[in-house]
Amino acid sequence: MGFKILVLDLDGTLTNSKKEITQHTKDVLFKAMKSGLKVVLASGRPTYGIMPLAQELHLAEYGGYILSYNGGQILDCSTNNILYENTLHPEVYPFLYDSAKKNGFEIISYLNEYIISENPDNPYIQHEAFLNKMQCKKVASFLETINVPVPKCLIVGEPTSLKDLEQDMKTVLNGKMNVFRSEPFFLELVPNDIDKARSLEKLLKELNLTADEMIAIGDGFNDVSMIKYAGLGVAMANAQDAVKRVADYITLSNEEDGVAAVVEKFIMI
Repeated sequence: MGFKILVLDLDGTLTNSKKEITQHTKDVLFKAMKSGLKVVLASGRPTYGIMPLAQELHLAEYGGYILSYNGGQILDCSTNNILYENTLHPEVYPFLYDSAKKNGFEIISYLNEYIISENPDNPYIQHEAFLNKMQCKKVASFLETINVPVPKCLIVGEPTSLKDLEQDMKTVLNGKMNVFRSEPFFLELVPNDIDKARSLEKLLKELNLTADEMIAIGDGFNDVSMIKYAGLGVAMANAQDAVKRVADYITLSNEEDGVAAVVEKFIMI
């Protein structure tokens, strides 16, 4: 079976501990894309937080895709068209905002290239801006600014208290939307049914490809669904044990060009 599409998680997979793609990995990916391989960057990051890496890999030139917000949005890099989007309804924003503020936390969301916040100097918000290479935009009113459907909101704050808020919000919002922590200090607020595999199924249908023609590589819990779904599901050596258990193959770590090793072994043969 010839693999035609490669789906890559970013942090802990495509990028090393410096959040960089090594030159060797780039060279291998360029060679594979020149031969027709489609590359998808799949991450929990917002679209604009993935864009610098997509540009570094010339995905607009090679016909690649961005799957952002853990599957909440799919962008065609060549046309800049959004192929799929799943968003929150603005009617839930007041509850999310009040839940954050009443407990001493900050809430953010994303509009185009900006992280929207009433308090952008918060260290957790600064960390999110650093991770995504995005600018923070201070606003007087979060609710007046975020008045359109968005793929996600994020509540940030001290981990122990945030864990308690997570449980409370899960109880109240059960069945209405998903609430989970991606980091001890990040509480993700996203629509129901956000899942990398489900979104990839839609992309494959658009491209007239099958899951058997896809390789998916990741290291985290949010990568499990796509690793199980792909024709070849790959876990990084640095992946969580639960991820390794569902993988068909375990490659080298993100510090050892594990992505390049997979491409060389299974695609460039």
